[in-house]
Amino acid sequence: CSVVRTYCGHGIGSLFHTAPNVPHYHKNKAKGVMRPGHVFTVEPMINLGTPGDTTWGDNWTAVTTDGKRSAQFEHTVLVTKTGCEILTMRENEPIMCWDPELVQR
Repeated sequence: CSVVRTYCGHGIGSLFHTAPNVPHYHKNKAKGVMRPGHVFTVEPMINLGTPGDTTWGDNWTAVTTDGKRSAQFEHTVLVTKTGCEILTMRENEPIMCWDPELVQR
């Protein structure tokens, strides 16, 4: 698997897409410290193959350059004094848990 580097999470403030950029890959050049009250998104695009991507002519649809499958999700996170709160979490949704029973066979 690989993570696309073209897209990243971002801060949310008076503008929807704002600083900071939040890369989803190791050894990135992001700087800064999140503090209580900051809100940001986590929205990786994870590919089965290489991290290459391209955008179709509609300027919206992103696809892999190698034609392999990809998945993308997004959560919005609020930094609190004691950690964080996932603002977009659905009721009864597990937090970062792997459940082999949910894997399609």
